[in-house]
Amino acid sequence: MENINAKYVSQKISKTRWCPVSYSSLQQPEVFATGSWDNEDNKVSIWSIGNHNNSGLEDGFEGDPQILCEHKHGGDVLDLQTISVLQHWARAHSYPCDNAPCTALVCSSPEIVTVGEDGRIVVFRADQEGAVRVIENADSSTIHAVTYLKTTEVLTVNSIGQLKLWDLRQQSSSPSQILSLSGDRAPLHCVDRHPNQQHIVATGGQDGMLCVWDVRQGGTPISLMEAHSAEMWEVRFHPTNPDHLFTCSEDGSLLHWETASHSEMPSFLQGKSSSVKRHSDENFVFLVSAWLCGDSGKGCLETTHMLPSQTMSVNSLDIIGQCLVCGTDGEAIFVNRHVPV
Repeated sequence: MENINAKYVSQKISKTRWCPVSYSSLQQPEVFATGSWDNEDNKVSIWSIGNHNNSGLEDGFEGDPQILCEHKHGGDVLDLQTISVLQHWARAHSYPCDNAPCTALVCSSPEIVTVGEDGRIVVFRADQEGAVRVIENADSSTIHAVTYLKTTEVLTVNSIGQLKLWDLRQQSSSPSQILSLSGDRAPLHCVDRHPNQQHIVATGGQDGMLCVWDVRQGGTPISLMEAHSAEMWEVRFHPTNPDHLFTCSEDGSLLHWETASHSEMPSFLQGKSSSVKRHSDENFVFLVSAWLCGDSGKGCLETTHMLPSQTMSVNSLDIIGQCLVCGTDGEAIFVNRHVPV
């Protein structure tokens, strides 16, 4: 835990995101953004962990995140993404008589897709003032998270344990596919797509379970793993090494999940550094991602607690290269620049 720097910021942190860097370079990220919630005055803040020759730090130690700038935010910050064009869209989500929380967004420049408590999906372009498309009544319940599967397809998760696949090329207001948890169908709070195998997605929700789905198969999750003792707020595949996955929770923990390698087959067959299992019969050999091995693959997973001790709710995390950042209800930001991936 000696690699972790903690910064106490007098704000409950709801979201953290690194400023993107080129994956083709060896550069590590140095700048990240945070958003706060449940405070009298919420803020979006920009921080740096770079070396700015601040040998005489007044409010911290060398290596601590340093504030670059901040801006007041009118409500709770529920999601953050990075774009290169500044725009403001008022009432992107609303009820008949009031504003509705915009719960999540995803960017594929220049397009931005937002979802909200009003059950709508709204598509914007960063270079246009109005909405490009609105899917009214996309869901009868709150949509909690959204991610791109392909350039023209997004996946949403909702408060009744459903994943819905939307093809934005189609003018239909109905999803092209619905996947669902079985049993009690706990609300799903977060979703992330495998960066190399677009049919693999991971979700987490109210029951703290980590679920891995194969959208090609439909139906229910391929793998379910007990992860946290309370709500899971965020799940992230490592963007360039998806054998590694990270989750954070209301229970105050941040977990690093790692799949053990089962094959010496070249990684390009399944994407960079992707663990695979070999299955064969008399006629052919094929490869299956370790994330899709169900109960047989659970013994291949290793989990590590990333924070020095249990904290208040860990609401958000982000990972680029070996650099991880997370934010908590304990008004703290934690940065680890040496994550073993």
